[in-house]
Amino acid sequence: MPSSVDVGSIYLIALPVILFLILIETLVSNFFNLNVYKKSDTLATIGLLTGNIIVALLIKGTTLAFHFFLYQFKIFEISAFLPIWFQWVITFVMIDLVFYCYHRCSHRSRFLWAIHMSHHSSEEMNFSVSFRQAWLGPISKIPFFMILPVIGLDPTMIAVAGVLSTLWGIFGHTQLIKKLGPLEWVFNTPSHHRVHHGSNIQYIDKNYGNLLIIWDRFFGSFEPEMEPVKYGLVNNVKTYNPLKITFMEWKEIYLDIKNSNSSKEIFQNFFGPPK
Repeated sequence: MPSSVDVGSIYLIALPVILFLILIETLVSNFFNLNVYKKSDTLATIGLLTGNIIVALLIKGTTLAFHFFLYQFKIFEISAFLPIWFQWVITFVMIDLVFYCYHRCSHRSRFLWAIHMSHHSSEEMNFSVSFRQAWLGPISKIPFFMILPVIGLDPTMIAVAGVLSTLWGIFGHTQLIKKLGPLEWVFNTPSHHRVHHGSNIQYIDKNYGNLLIIWDRFFGSFEPEMEPVKYGLVNNVKTYNPLKITFMEWKEIYLDIKNSNSSKEIFQNFFGPPK
């Protein structure tokens, strides 16, 4: 069974690969004058990523310990009747399904959108945008992913498969890779994920998958990339300040709740769909 050291090793191996991809993307962008990267936007991404990493490091041990605690009460003894390779397959598939649910809720519930909105605040699309992660993202995922050890998936497998799935998510954030033929039917490719980052009317709230696109096809949230994508939000943030980006929607929620006239209105302003 993999150890926590293996998770760190994955990051160490992946980091130079990711930096190489960003370098190649930057060189291609400069050579063809594509303007894929903008300095201020990239600095904002670094600010958001820094906060995300700090929170993730603070709760990493607690989250893993929580998963091991829940694993004691697992419903199914998956490791007892399935071969190890199939346990890995199920872990990857279930992580992706839970991520789909979490991601879709993050677009449809206002307080979760206040967290997730940071990731969509860029009007660019490049590999670095994948690192534009919300400061409170690691915390908001806990109630969703806690189901995995409960159903019997090994917490260490969950941790390793989660890292690998995240790395695939980085691959989707680029304009340089076009459609990938038959892979488009099963996997969440760059083409599918460009749609997710689009503010075009037909692209809003589509393609929530991370590794697989099958959930979107099954649950009716799939949209193919047909017309050029306009990246960003319907109402863009117009700032590169990571603090403002992180808390601007929370400020709006606070003001709406303060001006609410009933408990129902308060509930809607917090748990209802984004405005």
